Parts: sequence; C-alpha cells; structure tokens
Amino acid sequence: MAVSGLLVAASLPLAVLAPVAGRIADRVDSRLILVVAGLAQAAVCSTLAYVHRPALIIALVALLACGLAVTQPTLAALLPAMVRRDDLAKAMGINQTAGTIGMLVAPAAAGVLVGQFGTRLPLLIDAGTYLALVAAGLLLRTRRNHGTTRSAAVREPVAWRLRGDRLVATMVIALAAVVGGVGAINVIEVFFIRETLNASTTVFGLINGSWTAGCLIGALLFARVGRGRDDPGRLVRGVLLMLAGTCAMVVAGAGVWTALMLIPLWLVGGVFNGGLNVFTNVVMAHRVPPEARGRAFAVMGSAVQGAGMAGLVLGGVLVDRFDPRLLVAASGAAGLAAVVFCLPAIRRTSGVGSPPARTPACAPRTGVTKVPGVRVRVRDSVGS
Repeated sequence: MAVSGLLVAASLPLAVLAPVAGRIADRVDSRLILVVAGLAQAAVCSTLAYVHRPALIIALVALLACGLAVTQPTLAALLPAMVRRDDLAKAMGINQTAGTIGMLVAPAAAGVLVGQFGTRLPLLIDAGTYLALVAAGLLLRTRRNHGTTRSAAVREPVAWRLRGDRLVATMVIALAAVVGGVGAINVIEVFFIRETLNASTTVFGLINGSWTAGCLIGALLFARVGRGRDDPGRLVRGVLLMLAGTCAMVVAGAGVWTALMLIPLWLVGGVFNGGLNVFTNVVMAHRVPPEARGRAFAVMGSAVQGAGMAGLVLGGVLVDRFDPRLLVAASGAAGLAAVVFCLPAIRRTSGVGSPPARTPACAPRTGVTKVPGVRVRVRDSVGS
C-alpha cells in the first residue's frame, strides 16, 4: 500500500493540477517560476532525506510532483520560443535525448548509491539537481510573460480550449487511449518476464533498459524526419504511426518464448516511442498560440498521466485473474484498437482547427539546460 501510495503521489498532481498549472505557466514570468519552484523542490527533497514515516514521505513526494506540474509546462512552452521554426523538431529531439539519457543513467546511479550509502545520500544529491531549474531560470535569456516585454495578448490570455482545435484534441485523445490501454503492461510485465519467461533480475533490467535506449535512438532519428514539416495534419498522422508501432511491438512481445527475444522488440518499440515524443511536441508548438502553450502542454500531460494511472490500476486488477501472456497481448491490441478508432477522426480534422502557432522567426540563442520536456512513454507513462 505504501509503494502504491508513493506512485500515486508522484503522478496524481500532474493530472489534477493541469488547469491551474497551465494558467500559471502562461501568466507568470517563467524565470520566477523556475527559480521559486527549483528552490522549493530542492528544500522538499532535502527534507525527504531525513524522514522515515511513510505517510510523510508520500506527502513530500506529492509536493515534489506539484512543483513538476508547474515547471513541466513552463519548460515545454519555453522551448519553442528559444529556436527558429525550422529548428523546432531538432530542438525537441535534443530535449528528448537529454531526458532519455537521464532516465538511462539515473536507475543505475541510484542502485549503486543506495547499495553503498543508503537512501539519504542519493536524495541529497537529487535535491542538488533541482538547483538546475534555478540555474536555468537565471541563465536563460528567453523569458515568457516578463513584465517589461509581454504583449497585451499575454496580459489578456488567449481563450484557447482543447476542444476548440479538433486536430489537437483528437491527437490527445489518441495518446490517452493508447497509454491507458498499454499502461497496464507496467504491472503485468513483471510477472510475464520473471515468472512466465523465468528471467533473472539482470535480464529484467536489460529488457527495461532496452525500451529507454530505443527512446534515445528514436528522439535522434525522428528529430531529422520531423524537421521542416509544417503540416500539423501530417505530423499527427505520424503520431498515430508511432503509436501503432509501439503497440505492435507489445503484441509481438506476447508471442516470445524466451525473455531475451524481448530486448530487440522493446528496443524497436522505444524507437517509435521516441519519435512519438518529438512529433507530439512539434504539433503542439506549431498548432497552439504561444500565449496558451503552457495550458496546452499541461492538458496533454494531465491526459497522459491520468490514462497511465488508469492503466496501472487495471493491470493490478487483472494480473491476478488472467495469464500474463494473454494480458500483454490484450494490452497491445487495446492500443492498436485505439489508433484504428482515432484514424478516421484524424483524417477528417487534418485541415481543420486553429491557425498555426506564431513562432518567432529568430529567437535568442541560449545555452543547453538540464531540464525535462513533456514526454510520453507509452509503456511507462508514470516514469515520465
């Protein structure tokens, strides 16, 4: 129950606080948000290093997630303002790559540190890494909602609504439906790999790492593919293709007879997932007005997180009642069914909706920051 509560605490604020967090990201100076949130999260994480009661730990993790609910859309909305329109896909790919590298390194580093020193030292190191947000806020020359530069349109926020842009709304629905369907595998795969396929913990780790490695490759590969494509309809169809690819690999995984066969399948699935991350963020940046991007990214993140939690709950209910291999196949098939269901709507709405977002022809150049964007992990949305 404590572990379940911890996972919910890390995810629920991102889903529940999306409306408020998005408005904050669109109305408050981005530098102020990053500095205040970074300092607050560093303080909370430092406190975590010295508490032991599960209820208090869960409460503090929920506070950390509240900070992420605000900083994630703030950072995602900042990125399109930093680069030229033609470089947007490349910038999204670099951002996704940086986040994926962190996701590859962090579990190994945590395992070594916890094994050698216990939990306190890694938590204190983690607290120090939140200061990267403070550094980003102070060093980035690009700012949103700065008091001396923001326009009347920002002072009077654009009345953007997800339902007002049917193309983006359909894309977000497709994402949520697939993540909800495939999300159950995060619970199921433990039993499938360890019990059905009789794999060791080492092989289990390699299989999980292969998906993340695939995300890294996909971010680099599809950043080039998406560069220069300004047609949101084509990009959204690309999103559906990426979703179908990830689900197909899950379905194929249900048919393996040895755990090592999952490694190439999960690697390819991760490649599609990496492309999905790039395409979805480029669509949002092209399609949503700059003044509303914080709200838009918050809504998308909320939908993905909520669907991911629903998938986790569903997986926990089903895994004790059905064979894990059958459930893996059903999860992938459910994702494919969601893609097929949304495809006609995407075709109908490809040329409909709000005009393309206004991206500056040339934005100030800035340094690279160690910050996450809005990522969608079809197989592990909570971890994103």
